[in-house]
Amino acid sequence: MNKVALQSMVRSTLLQGLTVVALAGCALGPTKEDPYEPFNRSMFSVHEAVDGAVIKPVAQGYVAVVPEPIRTAVSNFFGNIDDIFSGVSSLLQGNGNRAGDTFGRVLLNSSFGLGGIFDLASMMGITKDRNDFGITFGKWGFPQGPYLFVPGFGPTTVRDGAGWIVRLYTGPVGFIPDVPVRNSLYGLGYVDIRQQALATESVVETAAIDKYRFIRNAYLRARRYQLYDGHPPPEEDEDTTPPSAAAAAARATTEPASAPEPTPPK
Repeated sequence: MNKVALQSMVRSTLLQGLTVVALAGCALGPTKEDPYEPFNRSMFSVHEAVDGAVIKPVAQGYVAVVPEPIRTAVSNFFGNIDDIFSGVSSLLQGNGNRAGDTFGRVLLNSSFGLGGIFDLASMMGITKDRNDFGITFGKWGFPQGPYLFVPGFGPTTVRDGAGWIVRLYTGPVGFIPDVPVRNSLYGLGYVDIRQQALATESVVETAAIDKYRFIRNAYLRARRYQLYDGHPPPEEDEDTTPPSAAAAAARATTEPASAPEPTPPK
């Protein structure tokens, strides 16, 4: 190796090292939106370990064993439940038109779609509207609160977490009296969430030097984008992650915005 090539390699290595150190220094400091970052990072590490050892292999096995039409029917069934909560959220936000479209989806899919296993509404051009109680609380003026990362659940905030608590205790699956059936549906819903994320998680793996920071910024950007109906006002020091990448990264966690009642077995 000649002297010029050696000097070029040394400069490149030093530059890469300084870049990583600089990014790590920026990422490790608590911010206004993430004041508990050191704790959240430790929880993220726990999540990554458990997901890699247990949850992801189970989801991959589910995809390998269960035929795609059945997986689609399962996703549609839980998606129909999502639509119920989306419609209620739109009503609570005072948006009758969105609520009417969503409840129209529920009526069509629940009846002619055999309980929601066939998404006839989407086939007919009635688009799915993703809405939830966290967005409702935001439109009511409640502050976002600190960012949190919950192992097995994914990224959230205090406001969004409160919305999920409401969802958890009002979901129809929770009212099923047969405990084994109820818990089986909870488990199936969770695996369905995770298998849907398999297709998009490569976005995070390929785009992120700091995976935790990328997921956090993507989640917060995607939720803000939802809160302002796709037209958020500019922020100071706004992250450069585009909304499309933010949404994809948010879906690449175990907590998509419309996850069906992720409660632990009782």
